[in-house]
Amino acid sequence: MWTEKAAATAEAQESGCRNRSSISRQIPVVGVVTEDDEAQGVFKPMDLNRVIKLLEETNKDGLEEKQLKFVKKLVLCYQNGLPLRDLAQIFKILNLCAGKIKNQPRFVESAYDIIKLCGLPFLKKKVSDEITYAEDTANSIALLGDLMKIPSSELRIQICKCIVDFYHAEPPKKHIPGYQQASSSYKIQMAEVGGLAKTMVQAMTFLENQLVEKLWVLKVLQHLSTSEVNCSIMMKAQAASGICAHLNDPDPSGQLLFRSSEILWNLLEKSSKEEILQQLSNLECLLALKEVFKNLFIRGYSHYDRQLRNDILVITTIIAQNPEAPMIECGFAKDLILFATFNEVKSQNILVKGLKLSNSYEDFELKKLLFNIIVILCKDLPTIQLLIEGKVILALFTYVKKPEKQKTTDWSAAQYEELQLHAIATLSSVAPLLIEEYMSCQGNAQVLAFLEWCESEDPFFSHGNSFHGTGGRGNKFAQMRYSLRLLRAMVYLEDETVNKDLCEKGTIQQMIGIFKNTISKTNEKEEAIVLEIQSDILLILSGLCEHHIQRKEIFGTEGVDIVLHVMKTDPRKLQSGLGYNVLLFSTLDSIWCCILGCYPSEDYFLEKEGIFLLLDVLALNQKKFCNLILGIMVEFCDNPKTAAHVNAWRGKKDQTAASLLIKLWRKEEKELGVKRDKNGKIIDTKKPLFTSFQQEQKIIPLPANCPSIAVMDVSENIRAKIYAILGKLDFENLPGLSAEDFVTLCIIHRYLDFKIQATHKQRELANKSWENFLARTSNAKTLKKVKRLQEKAIEASRYRERPQNAIFHPTDIKGLNTTVPSGGVVTVESTPARLLGGPLADTDIALKKLPIRGGALHRVKAVKIEDVPKKSIPT
Repeated sequence: MWTEKAAATAEAQESGCRNRSSISRQIPVVGVVTEDDEAQGVFKPMDLNRVIKLLEETNKDGLEEKQLKFVKKLVLCYQNGLPLRDLAQIFKILNLCAGKIKNQPRFVESAYDIIKLCGLPFLKKKVSDEITYAEDTANSIALLGDLMKIPSSELRIQICKCIVDFYHAEPPKKHIPGYQQASSSYKIQMAEVGGLAKTMVQAMTFLENQLVEKLWVLKVLQHLSTSEVNCSIMMKAQAASGICAHLNDPDPSGQLLFRSSEILWNLLEKSSKEEILQQLSNLECLLALKEVFKNLFIRGYSHYDRQLRNDILVITTIIAQNPEAPMIECGFAKDLILFATFNEVKSQNILVKGLKLSNSYEDFELKKLLFNIIVILCKDLPTIQLLIEGKVILALFTYVKKPEKQKTTDWSAAQYEELQLHAIATLSSVAPLLIEEYMSCQGNAQVLAFLEWCESEDPFFSHGNSFHGTGGRGNKFAQMRYSLRLLRAMVYLEDETVNKDLCEKGTIQQMIGIFKNTISKTNEKEEAIVLEIQSDILLILSGLCEHHIQRKEIFGTEGVDIVLHVMKTDPRKLQSGLGYNVLLFSTLDSIWCCILGCYPSEDYFLEKEGIFLLLDVLALNQKKFCNLILGIMVEFCDNPKTAAHVNAWRGKKDQTAASLLIKLWRKEEKELGVKRDKNGKIIDTKKPLFTSFQQEQKIIPLPANCPSIAVMDVSENIRAKIYAILGKLDFENLPGLSAEDFVTLCIIHRYLDFKIQATHKQRELANKSWENFLARTSNAKTLKKVKRLQEKAIEASRYRERPQNAIFHPTDIKGLNTTVPSGGVVTVESTPARLLGGPLADTDIALKKLPIRGGALHRVKAVKIEDVPKKSIPT
């Protein structure tokens, strides 16, 4: 354990002492601190090399007493601190004492006393000593972890106390002239460099049955785990799994669980979370966590127990995020679902019999954590059956109702409101996975009834203190927001049973009514949450009305009015960051799904200058809206009344719709890198629509269900849509165009012709390939010429430099007059049926003697051998 550097230093000091003693007066073997010197704080170090040499001696009478005496003097000498320059030799002495303990137990006390010195300040004579002796110090501190292997409880505990003292540094008892204390964090840094954390983790393996010592080691690891460096070392030593697996070990003091959970927290925060999760995601660890949590949940009544219970649940929640964690296999998932729902759904399970949660802060936090872990567990599809058995949907729906004043609840008003919002948010994740349970609980009816209360004028003072209650203080907007999120999640399942039930219950009319009411109730403080509510309403309406003409008719003029209201929003608000962009996207989606295809709604939209509003938004020149608006306009142009509206629109500086569309075309081509001259004319006539992206694009194999790059090009860029709109306007008599616009209009007019052009090119290549094939098969000279070119190309592609002693195997067949690459496949003519005896020939492999005819076996009365000419096998 003693480094070569320390040994060399010790030898040099010993030889130096000998040389000086031969020149000057004789120096005593031990430098003793007298009472006067001690009072003055004078520091006289010992000849440590002499002590080391004495401890290395063996088999002498009275040697042990002498050795023990010298160690005691050493301890007395360094009672005020350890100089960094002497540290390597002192730890060499400690290591020698430790080595003698097995045969000479009296050295336990000597080792104990020296270890106790390590808790004292480290002293430096020069400022540079911390750097100069850094390696010696790190190796010395690392020795403390190795000494944990000594089977002495007293010694192990003192080692742990010494390390803990690193984090609670005290000033020297007396000032020593010429020395100053090393920095307070020096010992901690050297412990990191020396890898002390690893040896302390390893010490846990041989302390399983020594509770007191194990608790001290955990206390050390708790301190060490405050450092990211130590946490990384502990992670590599598999500390997480080792500590977690023993969480449930018996410990009357409760320290084991507290310190272990603290260490696990630090490891998750300060090292690789993924690696720690991998260590904890095993059956042994999860079983330990399960038992600990159950015990604390059922039997923990103190404030401390409840806090610890919640900490364990948070750690479990983090582990549950790992899909590989066996949460179901260990039974933990089932227990957690039970604990989350037993208050709302009565259970006969013995675990929760007579159990009741209080309205204390810890139990309130527990309830929220249990809701949260249900959301995480439901991401693993095998958990769905447990959610059904645990009646989770029914339990969560107990919160989807207005608070009843006359009913005494277990929670305060603020707590109940927060749990209510959390429960509805949880339903948004769970209900889409459990449609049958949702419908059996009359989920749609309950949510719509709750929304009626949210919209009503009933007095209700919302606290809005929680994350889910943001923006809902003093109103019911938070409840409305999460209820609409739940409906949106159900509608977007596109389950016809759910959507039909919603429409039959008047959801479309109710949504339009809620939207109108939010317009009149909006103020600046609630603007963001109201915009989110309006966006969700429009998305719900879009999901219900899409592909259903009757529902679009129900949407009707009232629905068109709310769409037009959003379209008239001040464009400057789109940059506010409050959610106007999202609302506008939702509005455009509702135009597509709720208005288009329903002629009365289309006509009403046109009458109310809806096309003008669409073109106003398009003129804002925001790319994120352009594609969707142009797609809507293409569909609207099927209505014969639309063209007049498009031609009548005027933008800034009297810009026309045709000019705006052509301008957008030029901008799109510029972004795509299409080659045009300064007047907008075509430069590359062979590839008039070719983009720079297409030139750089390599051939990428795609699965059959993925659209090709050509299809994506048409759908993603706006040129095809602009062509379609202008095409429906007949490309003629378009007002407000400049000369450059007319040039661009000519290109747009020929857009489809330029796209067929690629088809013609492919056809020409196919025809040319066929002509070459015919030439090779009908003309021997052509065939030989092509064959020579092929052989030349093959030879040019071969690797020139060959390794020594390599064997070359030719792959081509000499004299073969084909230009098709040859392979190892041969074609064998089928054997005639008359020789096989037909497909149902009666064969019996048990027969001992059967003739073989053409490779088939069948019964014959007599065996006659004939000379059959050999058939040639064509290659």
